[in-house]
Amino acid sequence: MTESHLMDRCDCGATAGPLGLCADYYHAILAEEQADPQMYRWHTVVVCAYLLQHPPRAHAKYLDGQFRLLQLYVDKGLDALLRVAAHQVARNNHRTRSVPDARPLAGYAPLPPGEAPRCFRATFCGLPFGDGGFVADGHAEYGNRIEAIAQATVEAWRSVA
Repeated sequence: MTESHLMDRCDCGATAGPLGLCADYYHAILAEEQADPQMYRWHTVVVCAYLLQHPPRAHAKYLDGQFRLLQLYVDKGLDALLRVAAHQVARNNHRTRSVPDARPLAGYAPLPPGEAPRCFRATFCGLPFGDGGFVADGHAEYGNRIEAIAQATVEAWRSVA
């Protein structure tokens, strides 16, 4: 492989898209969602999926919890994930000094040990980006694409088990 070919491939195995590699898409999403509260609803899903598809960019001690959150999202949907996230944020109040509540995620499989998957059927490089940003064709479609990335991430990690 030539060096230029290597630069066109993301470490998750995806081919670079018009915006670049997954990191470029990830940072663009984070910037765009700051001005769009509806888009921001998928923030936790975006972060968890990105870090699980690119574990060298993550803190290893959090990957198990992120994997469990993605499983919860795939299993029960965005509203359930947002309820759990809000519960965890409330418990993380600096005045209470409580530890995260593991009960909502206890029924989900832990992150499989070993090497991360090298290929995902849906990645951030595959997201369409138009004049209206990532939500050019509506928030529901954006949510469907983020859900596909989340499902692909969970499936790929389960396949390494």
